[in-house]
Parts: sequence; structure tokens; C-alpha cells
Amino acid sequence: MERIQGRIVRGIAGFYYVATERGIIECRARGKFRKDNIIPLVGDIAEVQLVNEKEGYILEILPRKNQLVRPPVANVDQAIIVFAISKPEINRVLLDKMIVVAEINKIEPVVCINKVDMEKREEVENLINVYRKIGYKAVGTSAVTGEGVEELKSYLKDKISFFAGPSGVGKSSLINLIQSNIRLKTGELSEKLGRGRHTTRSVEFLPLDFGGYVLDTPGFTALEIDIPKEELRNYFREFIEFQENCRFNSCLHVNEPDCAVTEAVDEGIIDRQRYISYLTLLREVKEKEKRRYKN
Repeated sequence: MERIQGRIVRGIAGFYYVATERGIIECRARGKFRKDNIIPLVGDIAEVQLVNEKEGYILEILPRKNQLVRPPVANVDQAIIVFAISKPEINRVLLDKMIVVAEINKIEPVVCINKVDMEKREEVENLINVYRKIGYKAVGTSAVTGEGVEELKSYLKDKISFFAGPSGVGKSSLINLIQSNIRLKTGELSEKLGRGRHTTRSVEFLPLDFGGYVLDTPGFTALEIDIPKEELRNYFREFIEFQENCRFNSCLHVNEPDCAVTEAVDEGIIDRQRYISYLTLLREVKEKEKRRYKN
């Protein structure tokens, strides 16, 4: 029987739907996966043995470049981290925490500041420039006026993406603007496969007309930073070129003498709010280490 490779784009009730060059193949996983305690995930690249044109079995899961627990997905390219400039007020520490979590998981963060139609234009531009200067993709958008949506679409093209951010920042509205019929197409796909009435919760990659997929559920419901405190500094990209010049190799950039990072903050080279985010997250990581040692 013929074998073919594809990406799992939906998993529900023991069935996995694999997007291949032949279309969507409905698959079950071979028993060896249960034996080896391997659960196929949405996003996995799978080798499929065809039974007929529309059905098959998953024979093998190729190595994953990343994997998230909540939502349970693999091989994601980027996280669109959405915050509103106001209503709700932007939380810079949480924004920077989401960036760190993305980078730990080898996922490229894209900063999206939504609701730019509010009267904070200068603040939006300054904020976007902060992240662009560091080296991140950053865009200002409005689900009301459509501003920035075409730029956002250019970042989504041919990528596996998911949207993350607090409630009320406009994630769903942005997705609808990106492709208004995206849910309809998913429904049609399910009906075509004869499984349009499942009530079980599923995770699904939704295809974009212009190339790529977007996850149908928000990402990062778990925001634990589980790394040694010495590693956190390496996830603040703008620190790296300066920390080589710190007096101590182990410098955590808090109150050590001759710290090149704190000097760059004082000189306005490193954004002070980013540094405050770092100190806040460093305290969190230290507290977590203390709890671990106590237990």
C-alpha cells in the first residue's frame, strides 16, 4: 500500500485528519503509538499508509521542532502576541513574559498592538519601535478600521501561527478580518469528511487562502517559565550584546558592580520598561526555584 507524508491539521475522537498533496486523509494511529505512549498532535508531520483515497493509518511521527502542552500542538512557527493599547490597558510585563515563553519553546514571537484607532497614536508608535529595534516583527492593528491587517497577513503567509493574548484584546475580531470565511470553510471540510457533528473539543489548524495555517484556539493558557534563573537574561535579546562586557560572567543584571546591561538601561539604549519586565520575571523564576528546593 502507498505511503505519503502530511501534516495533522485536526485530531478528535481517535481520528486524525492529515493534509497531504492528495487532500485531507482521515487516519487512525497504529497500535504501536499507544504501546510507546506517543500521542499524535495537531501540527505533527506524519507518514501515512493509504487504505484508499480518503483513509489511512499513521505509521510514523517525524521529529518535532517544538511542542506545547496547552494547547496540545507541535511544530508551530510563530505566536501572534496580541495586546490592546487600551481597554484593557496594556500589561507590558505580561507581553514580555509571553515573548519569553515563545522563545523558550522555539516559536518566533510577533508583537501585535491592537485597537490603534484609540487616541494613543504616539504611544503605539513608540511601543512598536521598541520591539522592532530589538529585532521582533511588530505591527499596530485595528479591527475597527482594518489598519495594519494587510501587514499582519504578510507575517502569517505560509506560516503555522497561533494567536495569544489576554481576553478582550480583539484576537477573534482580527482573525475574522484576516479571513472572514475561515470558520465556514472548516465546517464544510468537516461535513465533507462525514464528521461534522462531533461535540468533543478539538484542536484544529485552519487553512489560510493565501498560504499557511492558524490555530483555532488561543495559545499559552499555561505561562510557566521553567528555566534556571541564569538563563532568563538570554531571552531578552537586547541584553546579549551588552552582557559580554559585564565584569562577572554570572551577572544577573540586578545590582552587580560594572554591569553593562544596567548601564545601557541608564543611558536609554535598552528600554527601561523591558528591563523592569526582566526584573519582575527574574523574581518569579527565583521564587519558583525556592519552592522547588523546599519540596
